[in-house]
Amino acid sequence: MSSERYLNHPTFGMLYQVSLGIEGKDIYATLYAQKMFFLVEVKQREVFFEVIPYLDARNQSELNLQRARRQGSEDFSKWDNLFRQTFL
Repeated sequence: MSSERYLNHPTFGMLYQVSLGIEGKDIYATLYAQKMFFLVEVKQREVFFEVIPYLDARNQSELNLQRARRQGSEDFSKWDNLFRQTFL
């Protein structure tokens, strides 16, 4: 995955992808405040948003980093950079 992904939330505005999630649900954060995190599931014609706590988002992002490192993913540096910008 070489490009950034954004979604528009009906209430909170632009969200950006922070990390891949599990079970087809990715983690997104509000673009400007970076205070709210969402599990987002995109289906054919529907998008489902679930608010999650900061620590859950961070934990799932750490798991994604570990998985990318283990698999030798080309995207590891991208996910690591996003993790540092968002959570550190």
